[in-house]
Amino acid sequence: MAPRTHWLFGDQLGPHFLDPRRGGPDAHAPVLMIEARSVLRRRRFHRAKAHLVLSAMRHRAAELGDRVRYVQSETYADGLAEAGVGGRGNRLTVCHPTSRAALDFVTAREEVDVLPARGFLLPHAEFGAWANEHTGDRLRMEGFYRWVRRSHELLMDGDEPAGGTWNLDHDNREPPPRGRPTLEEPAPYSPAEDEIDDEVRHDLDRWERDGEVSFVGRDGPRRFPVTRREALAALRRFVSHRLGDFGRYEDAMLAGDPVMSHSLLSAPLNLGLLDPAECVERAEKAWRVGEAPLNSVEGFVRQIAGWREYVWQLYWHFGEDYRGRNALRHTAPLPDWFLDLDAEAVTANCLSTVLAQVRDTGWTHHIPRLMVLGSRALQDGWDPAAVTDWFHRCFVDGYDWVMLPNVVGMSQYADGGRMTTKPYTSGGAYINRMSDLCAPCAYRPTDRTGEHACPYTAGYWAFLHRHRTTLSANHRMARAVRGLDRLKDLDELLEETSDRGDRAP
Repeated sequence: MAPRTHWLFGDQLGPHFLDPRRGGPDAHAPVLMIEARSVLRRRRFHRAKAHLVLSAMRHRAAELGDRVRYVQSETYADGLAEAGVGGRGNRLTVCHPTSRAALDFVTAREEVDVLPARGFLLPHAEFGAWANEHTGDRLRMEGFYRWVRRSHELLMDGDEPAGGTWNLDHDNREPPPRGRPTLEEPAPYSPAEDEIDDEVRHDLDRWERDGEVSFVGRDGPRRFPVTRREALAALRRFVSHRLGDFGRYEDAMLAGDPVMSHSLLSAPLNLGLLDPAECVERAEKAWRVGEAPLNSVEGFVRQIAGWREYVWQLYWHFGEDYRGRNALRHTAPLPDWFLDLDAEAVTANCLSTVLAQVRDTGWTHHIPRLMVLGSRALQDGWDPAAVTDWFHRCFVDGYDWVMLPNVVGMSQYADGGRMTTKPYTSGGAYINRMSDLCAPCAYRPTDRTGEHACPYTAGYWAFLHRHRTTLSANHRMARAVRGLDRLKDLDELLEETSDRGDRAP
């Protein structure tokens, strides 16, 4: 009997999705890939993201050669019909998709059998068992992270964490070195484009010119891997040349060095080109042979085995109702300058710089995402569902499972504290301490009112005032809320904030 065809989604491109020893399909199963144009029609994606995904899919199809049938269609349903799927004896297998919409689609089709998820460290059932034992306030990332470290023997010395400490975050919060425009680190891996990239760019140009699709952002030279070979080269270069300084400056920002020491591995990880286990194991090996300090390795392991895995599991654990959470009742629409990535419209140097990075590359690291972009949305009361959609569309590593918990829970506190213990926002003092973005700015991080008032400083106090009753009951925010009573210029601050409205700060 011939093996059943296996359907590969566009974020299931690594060899582990076709490995029968790891829950994949039969070793010689034919493969189906569907490039559905409707995905690009439904949302205004970043042009670099559309390029990256299509390039990765077409490269994978080229690698698979005669084993794959690559269908270009309007929808997934059309693609399945064109491939002749359906009916007795013509069934498909597919690994568990990464979005609820895709899972609902495949489970509704009786000819499709869903295999377990790949590309993550834990099966859903294992997380569910852990979560049932750690309900309420105990369902926090730190406890989850320690459990994963123990169960997967990551950075462990027997029963104890390597170095005697679970979390070295206190060593990973240094501001950037003053007087240096960059960290002066070796450059990250840079891929070379080929004829497949040319073909993708030509198609995107044509579709956009014909009015079939619309994009935001710019599609410059491709910066992220689209093949397994490129992804492994990027991992090797990070571990060998950049991991050492990653930890200490993990939370820092420099206008002239947006990448800093970050790995840039989130895109190939989320395309399925890398397996998280190989990433953390390679980093741990670098520490054990003395090639990287423990604080950097622990910080990297925490990002992947901790936060990334935690976000993936919570996406499914919290359920579809989580999408509509809006505990702070924020309903303001995203302004046009933000939707269009119009960095030139923005005066605030931190926001203009970060928005330009998103426009030009579809990427920034986690602190600009949280404390510049997310903080602006939170302070101005933008609709968290719209903010989630924006992050999904505008970041090359953005997927529904990635952005829903990160934005609704972490960034916008729209879940009321199910995921984090407090809202993550700040005044300009934090940005000034952790970056070089404030010195050339027209605004002053210490000014709350007046011509030079920092929109983050003013926005912080306006946010606390707007949610004073709710936040005063939060033990991590109560002291900050009491600080409102010491502001003699609060009325002036609130009036100026209201007058700005949704204009670019």
